[in-house]
Amino acid sequence: MEQVLIIGTGCAGLTAAIYSARANLKPIVLTGTMPGGLLTTTSVVENFPGFPEGIDGYELMMKLQKQAEKFGAQVKFGNVDSVDFSKRPFTVVVDGDPVEARTVIVATGSGHRHLGLKSEDLLEKKGVTYCATCDGALPMFRNQPLVVVGGGDSACEEAMYLTRFASTVYLIHRRDQLRASKIMAERTLAHEKIKPVWDSVVEDVLDPAQNKVTGVKVKNLKTGESHVIDCAGVFVAIGHLPNTQVFNGQLALDEAGYIKTFGGTRTSVEGVYVAGDVADSVYRQAITAAGTGCAAAIEAERYLAAQE
Repeated sequence: MEQVLIIGTGCAGLTAAIYSARANLKPIVLTGTMPGGLLTTTSVVENFPGFPEGIDGYELMMKLQKQAEKFGAQVKFGNVDSVDFSKRPFTVVVDGDPVEARTVIVATGSGHRHLGLKSEDLLEKKGVTYCATCDGALPMFRNQPLVVVGGGDSACEEAMYLTRFASTVYLIHRRDQLRASKIMAERTLAHEKIKPVWDSVVEDVLDPAQNKVTGVKVKNLKTGESHVIDCAGVFVAIGHLPNTQVFNGQLALDEAGYIKTFGGTRTSVEGVYVAGDVADSVYRQAITAAGTGCAAAIEAERYLAAQE
């Protein structure tokens, strides 16, 4: 039986692993479907303390993992099928195999929010994507007009990255100004390749009949008029959804699906703690995820000590 089982290997999970390992709790850390979390898809992280020149997101996560493993954490590849927090020890089924643990730290992060269009689903990986740094350099996108949907920091970062490859980047946003931080918004709008499309939403992605993206049908929310923008790719950056499906019915969730906390990182089940974006709909930063990972590990350590 494990003392500490950590689900997720993003900033939150790996920081929890560092602290748990240093407490000699020999934590097991499960990677889930995306080892390293969403930050691995970020080309340059400029706001994580200690890296004045910025650092590649994947590189940062590998450094955190190496640090955790140095102190005795064991990272295991696997997906969680189900959990049972109704009795102790807790049971987490990983790829069909049950794992028992005295404490669990949930750090499953969040996934990309979709537009909710049937054509979007049909054309995913055929021109519709959710990660510019993963897919932007593909030959199908080079020297082609591309579309980014969104208005926050992530959308701006995607658009800026795509200027390396695209002939033009159309940035489609439902409002008349970006939600991104001021410096990011100014940098994005100043780029000659980026053309903002304000007050607009994507109604449809063309063309499933051709089995590839040829354009998007865009509706102006103020005029009600629609038109088509020709493009070879659609990069969706409209936020995230917490990865909490497997915990439904096991932990208390809020209306948006985020795990509820009851003081610090405590969940509705004593001995189960939460860290990172899976419980944070407000800040959603790498450094805040790391901070809550630290807190969750300390909470778990104190809980275990109290059981002795």
